[in-house]
Amino acid sequence: MSTARWQVRPSGSTWGDWGPDDQLGRLNLLTPEIVRRAADEVQEGRAFSLSLPLDLPGGTVLNPNRRPPVIRPTYDADGPRYNLPWSRTDPRFVDVSSDDVVELTLQYSTQWDSFAHVGAYFDVDASGTEVPVYYNGFRAGVDVLGPEDLPAEGGPRSFARRLSVDTFAAAPVQGRGVLIDLYHHLGDEFQKVDHATLESVMRADGVEVEPGDIVLLRTGFADRILEAAAGGRSIDLHRTCSVLDGSDQRLLDWIADSGIVAIAADNYAVETFDIPRDSQRQPSMPIHHLCLFKLGVLLGEMWSYGELAAALRSAGRTRCFVTAPPLRLPGAVGSPANGVATI
Repeated sequence: MSTARWQVRPSGSTWGDWGPDDQLGRLNLLTPEIVRRAADEVQEGRAFSLSLPLDLPGGTVLNPNRRPPVIRPTYDADGPRYNLPWSRTDPRFVDVSSDDVVELTLQYSTQWDSFAHVGAYFDVDASGTEVPVYYNGFRAGVDVLGPEDLPAEGGPRSFARRLSVDTFAAAPVQGRGVLIDLYHHLGDEFQKVDHATLESVMRADGVEVEPGDIVLLRTGFADRILEAAAGGRSIDLHRTCSVLDGSDQRLLDWIADSGIVAIAADNYAVETFDIPRDSQRQPSMPIHHLCLFKLGVLLGEMWSYGELAAALRSAGRTRCFVTAPPLRLPGAVGSPANGVATI
């Protein structure tokens, strides 16, 4: 293992396991043989979208810094290019066309996080000053730039030179999805899910998780969002449905030991964690810290599983074939995910 960027790697991490310059983490486990076996889950040829409409959850209640998409026409010298008659340029043309542009917060709705989304103060520089680093030792200010690292005028305001989400698009993300349906067993009351509860649900449904699997975690959160958007009952987005308990060490150990390559949950943030008053310095989001910073496990949020869950339960199955690459957008730390599950 090279020590070009770090002298000691975090305990229990995968740093260096696939080389000093690795940016894929456990996606390296998605070998051609693993993907081929995952394709065996396609028995009926029925496909299901796993994405919410990207203008949901609506508003800014979940995160005031993440806003719904804004779609506008593109413009030329004559005005907006919507319902544009091509006869303007030649009266013989019968075509009419529209072009648009979108201002999109990449992690507003159904999303993947890149490994540049969450790092930690772990290493020190040559002067002994503690510095923030990301998965596999890539450094803030060197590999993941911020506004202070860029010219004041022109260019992007932040830029992930390494660990950008487009790395997963090039890979891409494709393998066996395993549905853990918490909602079916726990309903939509807010509760923290520890390892014992997760294990109980998996045992009840005969769920088996193997190395290389993509865990599809259904809490019912996305279903409630869709109901509210359709004019159904209002919901408290901060106290709705179950959520993984980031404080449960056995749950963290299960994630580390399972060999899974991703957790794609249908809720916001995947986890909840209340930091103890008398605790020392620690991550605010332990599952994010474990997955994105230490292990190289992808995290997805606000996926949609209602139709898939119904189809799998009707067929007595829990597995499917999933294709879910992010946008191939260099420099981005997150991306919408329009996953497709095929059974």
